[in-house]
Amino acid sequence: ISLGLVGSEMCIRDRVGIIGPNGVGKSTLLEVLAGRRPPSGGLLELGETVRMAVFDQHSAVLEGPQTRKVIDVVNEAATRVQVDGKELSASQLLERFLFPPAQQHQPVAKLSGGERRRLHLCRLLMEAPNVLLLDEPTNDLDVATLAVLEDFLEDFRGCVVVVSHDRWFLDRTVDRLFVLTANGQVRRFEGNYSAYLEAQKAVNTAVAPKAASPSPPAPSRARGGSGSGQRLSNKESRELEALERELPHWEEERRSLEEKMALVGSAVAFNELEQLSERLAELVERIEAGEERWLSLSERVV
Repeated sequence: ISLGLVGSEMCIRDRVGIIGPNGVGKSTLLEVLAGRRPPSGGLLELGETVRMAVFDQHSAVLEGPQTRKVIDVVNEAATRVQVDGKELSASQLLERFLFPPAQQHQPVAKLSGGERRRLHLCRLLMEAPNVLLLDEPTNDLDVATLAVLEDFLEDFRGCVVVVSHDRWFLDRTVDRLFVLTANGQVRRFEGNYSAYLEAQKAVNTAVAPKAASPSPPAPSRARGGSGSGQRLSNKESRELEALERELPHWEEERRSLEEKMALVGSAVAFNELEQLSERLAELVERIEAGEERWLSLSERVV
């Protein structure tokens, strides 16, 4: 792997998504890039000017004394930073991340989960990285924090590498994919997640007549084989077709729910907002499971 401001695989302003079934090593790859664990083989080369930052589920940078204030977390990285050609103070940057002045002097321990994620993003930007690694960044995010994250990435002047199952988020933030397969292969695709789904659908359609052919399969593709060489059964083919039809509808329903939650805000009763949140959580779980299954099935067709 070569990672630098100008490299063979990733360079400045690249937006790269890493997708694949669970257990193929997506998060492990990010940990290797971040220097948190050594590679099991090969060589990792980082350019001399690379400044790495990691946004994950742990937010370890926020841990500290109970009296530690919100603004202290940001000031520990720097007191001023350049954003979009303008120099901002720590306080001004926090306001951009929806922390009003009064809240900036509250203890970090009193923040909600979404507020902690926003503070983590703010701290990362204050560190002025040029390579940002995101591991399942949309997990457990509220609507406000998700909007801040998307704005943050749109303005970020550096390379972004994202591990995610969130199709909608990937469509909005990446323009290149690395697809990790269960049999250890890595495929590169130029485009976002929806473009990849369409390309895979076209491939599946092209090979469908071959799958229905009465000709006997070659010995290497006999039943009981493993990996991408094992053909789909009729039931699995129908399941794949159903997922390709249903996933876009689920995504549309998800967007509709998120927009509704963003619009109603505090104007809706708490119980109704709680119901919307539960429906959204169930839908996100269904989408992630569906996309996981789609990836597993589609890689065996190619």
